[in-house]
Amino acid sequence: MRLEPRVLSGRIVRLEPFAPTLEAEVRRALDVDPQAWAIMSSPADGPRFDGWWAQAMTEAAAARRIPLAVRRLDTGEVVGTTSFLEIRAPHRSVEIGATFYRSDQRSGPVNPECKQLMLAQAFEAGAVRVEFAVDTRNLRSQAAVLKLGATKEGVLRKHKTTWTGFVRDTAVFSITDDEWPGVRAGLDARLAAFGAS
Repeated sequence: MRLEPRVLSGRIVRLEPFAPTLEAEVRRALDVDPQAWAIMSSPADGPRFDGWWAQAMTEAAAARRIPLAVRRLDTGEVVGTTSFLEIRAPHRSVEIGATFYRSDQRSGPVNPECKQLMLAQAFEAGAVRVEFAVDTRNLRSQAAVLKLGATKEGVLRKHKTTWTGFVRDTAVFSITDDEWPGVRAGLDARLAAFGAS
C-alpha cells in the first residue's frame, strides 16, 4: 500500500493536504462549537488550535498522518478537516478519523463525499482494510459510520485518555476491500439523492 498526500476533488468538496498557507482557513473552520470539541480526543478550537496544528504538521512530515482541509466547492470555504491516520503500509490498512465539520455542514453531502473520496484513494492505493475508531459516547458519529456501510467490530475498553482527562471506550468499525464496491454503490446513491452525482 502506497498512500500519499494529494488533492482529492469531488462535486461538493475538495480535500487539500495541510500546508502552511491553509492554517488561517482551517483555524476559522474549527474555532466553533466548543461543546462538540469536548468529546474529541484533541481540541483545536480557540487557543488550543496552535498546538493541534503543530502536531498535525509534525505527524504529516513524519508520514504518520495525512491531514486534509475540507473545502466546499460552491462557496470556496474550508468547512472542516479529516485525516488518514495509523497508516500501516506493511499490513495494507489505514484509519480515517480526526474528522470535524462546522455544524452547518453536518447531516448533508459533505461527509459522504469526503468518505467516498478517501475510501477510493485508500483502496486504489492497495489497502485491504480501512478503520474508523469512534468514542462510544459519540452516537452521532457511530451512526454516520454505520450509514457508510462499515461493520462494527467491537469496543476497545478504556482505550484512550482524551484532552479532558476522560478515559474513553472506543468503538471500532471497518470496511474491507471486498466490501468496497457495495459501499461505493451505496455512497453513489446517497450523493445522487443530494443531486451530487
